[in-house]
Amino acid sequence: MAKKKSKPDFSRPKEEVLEEKRQKAAEKARAEEADFITPGAVNGITVAPDGTVTATGDTDPEDAEYDGLPLVVIAGRPNVGKSTLFNRFLHHRVAIVNDQPGVTRDPVEATAIINGKPVHLVDTGGYKLTRDIGTKEAELDDYVVERSLDMIDRADVVILLLDATEITGEDEEFIIKMRPYWNKMIAAVNKTEGGKNEAEAWNYAKYGFNDLLLISAEHGDHISELADAITSRCDFSHVQVLSSDRPIKIAILGKPNTGKSTLSNRLTHSENSIVCDYAGTTRDVVEGEFEYAGRRFKVLDTAGIRRKAKVHDDVEYYSVNRAIKTLDECDVVFLMIDAVEGLAEQDKKICSLAFEKGRGIIFVLNKWDLREEKDNKAVKSVREWMNIMFAHMDFAPILPLSALEGKGIKDLLNTAIDLYGQLTKKIGTASLNNALQDWLERYPPPASKTAHFKIRYMTQASVNPVSFIIFATRPEVVPEPYVTYLKNRIREDLGFDQIPVQVEFKGSRTKWEDRER
Repeated sequence: MAKKKSKPDFSRPKEEVLEEKRQKAAEKARAEEADFITPGAVNGITVAPDGTVTATGDTDPEDAEYDGLPLVVIAGRPNVGKSTLFNRFLHHRVAIVNDQPGVTRDPVEATAIINGKPVHLVDTGGYKLTRDIGTKEAELDDYVVERSLDMIDRADVVILLLDATEITGEDEEFIIKMRPYWNKMIAAVNKTEGGKNEAEAWNYAKYGFNDLLLISAEHGDHISELADAITSRCDFSHVQVLSSDRPIKIAILGKPNTGKSTLSNRLTHSENSIVCDYAGTTRDVVEGEFEYAGRRFKVLDTAGIRRKAKVHDDVEYYSVNRAIKTLDECDVVFLMIDAVEGLAEQDKKICSLAFEKGRGIIFVLNKWDLREEKDNKAVKSVREWMNIMFAHMDFAPILPLSALEGKGIKDLLNTAIDLYGQLTKKIGTASLNNALQDWLERYPPPASKTAHFKIRYMTQASVNPVSFIIFATRPEVVPEPYVTYLKNRIREDLGFDQIPVQVEFKGSRTKWEDRER
């Protein structure tokens, strides 16, 4: 059974009086639960004693949150197909696949359903024997090896992936390293699709593996046999579905070397993300979880987003795209800005994309401890400058931070919780239209012979992102200043003052009170 990770709690100290306050806060939250929607909640998931998952409705078992999952680790030298096999089991592309050696550096983790049973699947970085001593790349390779061996040590099942086309010195050295884990290891020889390279593949039998399978990760040959071998070795007796109260998903974005991985490791109390001053260290999206103030969080540490001219190869291109794609998965974005170097064009791009998708955004001024001026006046000055740069984002929180020293973490997480509350807030239609009538009386719609229109009613179309539909007799002639007025009233009067709000106008001649019930 995999060793359970300790989860940090930034709510210390835990005196009796604070515990009482937390209980009261929890009771209050439950009382107000009717006003909130928790999107993506997992319902209808059951786990049988043998680990088989049953889902009702449209729920995807891979999206559920589990506890007690067996840890299955894919290991091997670079370019044997580990990421391809990882993606094969997930049925979609998560890990970056490229012919360039050393693409995967950080362990990539996900819940995979294998033979109908959930496992915690990890794709590790490749074990490299040849290193240029004294270089940054060699330093990173050492980190990768250390991290991979740590994952293997904690694993319940290890898939040692080998290449049928050749046995290298790296393979032999790694096999020796794996001897202590022989009993939990499955050796799988890759790239044998259609019987190709089978004779060469059986040369691995001389190492005395307990299980030796010939597979093709790319084409799917004999993957079912590998799946059977994996699940037969796993203990599913401790697997359980966690509460449908899903974690708050945080995407840490920004240009390279702004401290994204340092913050991720600080939050998760781990070293899941490699920290190095070598630009482009993080390539895959690295996930981690932690708890704070009774809430669960999932952190997505991403590759640094560079200007297009500085993206040198295909791997970096995919890494950047993967980082941007996390905007589709997250709730809140921590936009990391180097407080010493200031803003960059990439920051504006990330901000615009997050705004368009309606995500909560927090501008994180990291490395604040390195600034000469650190007082409230300095924060105010930076805020004014950023409001000029991001005029359409003047509502977004701006927080100074030192990820390295851990200063400002509480404020950051409390703000993230506040933003998530706004992102998932649902206003009843009756309350919305009472507010709308008040706004119309306060500032009646402008009228003219050519642009006459009437506002009928409004509804909340969605949460996370928060969007509203306002019905009018002639929506096409509603002037932009009046649209802005209504959007500002929604944000300020209804409690959406720190997040983007999307408003769409549609045609209707039906009054609110006359609509079909």
